Amino acid sequence: MRPEKVKFMLLAADMRRAVRFYTAVLGFQQIFVSDFWSEVSCGDAILALHGGHDGSVNPTGLSLQFEDVLEVAVAIERAGGRILEVPTQREGEPILLGRYRDPEGNEGFITQYVG
Repeated sequence: MRPEKVKFMLLAADMRRAVRFYTAVLGFQQIFVSDFWSEVSCGDAILALHGGHDGSVNPTGLSLQFEDVLEVAVAIERAGGRILEVPTQREGEPILLGRYRDPEGNEGFITQYVG
């Protein structure tokens, strides 16, 4: 037996704002939206948003890779998110790695492969 899909769930205080952030700012495609549960996708990956959150900080393991992570960092801040760590390359790693917090309090990673 194996799962049909894999979904990564984040929390949302304001569902419309959360959906707008992940679609308009980070490029996900809208699948389903309601006040309590929404889903957006990137390829076969599904990001689920669960409503009713209080907006407090929620560290996650979500990592999103982009072609131009520095451009994305600017877009995150313009949309009300925060850059917690500016994307930089650490010795021995083939990526630029940064951390962000979305307007709902979810924290994740943004990366760019630099091989």
